[in-house]
Amino acid sequence: MTAIFLYGLVLVLFIISTFKDPHKSKQALKISLQTLIKQMSRVIPMMFLVGIILAVLNPAVISLMIGKQSGFLGILLALVTGAVAHLPSFVAFPFGASLLAQGAGYAQIAAFVSSLMAVGVVSLGMEIDYFGKKVALLRNLSAVIVSLVFALIIEGMV
Repeated sequence: MTAIFLYGLVLVLFIISTFKDPHKSKQALKISLQTLIKQMSRVIPMMFLVGIILAVLNPAVISLMIGKQSGFLGILLALVTGAVAHLPSFVAFPFGASLLAQGAGYAQIAAFVSSLMAVGVVSLGMEIDYFGKKVALLRNLSAVIVSLVFALIIEGMV
């Protein structure tokens, strides 16, 4: 419903813009299409990579490797797996719950979900395009550190 509203709003605003200044509207549309094409050249390979990762790393395999007894090594493995996978949050949390139900540890799931949400290895190329190499790498490195600290805190609490 929200998407329909937003698309409708964009369409109405574009029509108003076209009446106000057709040349600028045409130029904006051209820039938007160029940006879309550029983004798709990054998004499509990302989708293929995510599909391959999810086919290889299904919940049963992941929970085997990041079970409650896997300790710090399991936390690191979960952190790396989460950083490489690319899932939306509405999938990540039920996926984490599924892993917990299959025997994964809380700290490992904390590392997995937090790095999944915060670290963008798969989308790093796109992030570098927009923010520059230094900022993108620093943001991802700090997200890895925060995810690890978060998981270690959870490990100490459980």
